[in-house]
Amino acid sequence: MDNQDLAKLLLRITCGGILLFHGFHKVFVEIDHVKVIVANAGMPEFLAYGNIVGEFVAPIFVLLGFKTRIAALIIAFNMLLSILIAHPDIVFSVNDYGGWMIETNMLYLMTAVVLVFSGAGRYSVSRGEGKWD
Repeated sequence: MDNQDLAKLLLRITCGGILLFHGFHKVFVEIDHVKVIVANAGMPEFLAYGNIVGEFVAPIFVLLGFKTRIAALIIAFNMLLSILIAHPDIVFSVNDYGGWMIETNMLYLMTAVVLVFSGAGRYSVSRGEGKWD
């Protein structure tokens, strides 16, 4: 029995579903904090709104299985920027329990990369039929 489509659905729920909570918070509560981080990195403040695309819009697309590969690529890029801009000082650090300080960012980044290569699968809006499902 081949469960690849079920595995892709669970991966989409893991990546898109959990990340959507972060995006919801950014949209309705905390975008000003992201603007400060972006400005402190020497970039224009308006680029902070790209974080909303990467943590709110793209996860919705991933959950639905619509343009999943493109949405996952956006998530992966967003997480890479998150590491490089917001957390460069802790990339090689561990917390008090031995966990990697950027493990959450890496979990999102790597699940998104897997979705870029695997696509949405049959249990999706695109039903796994498109090139960019």
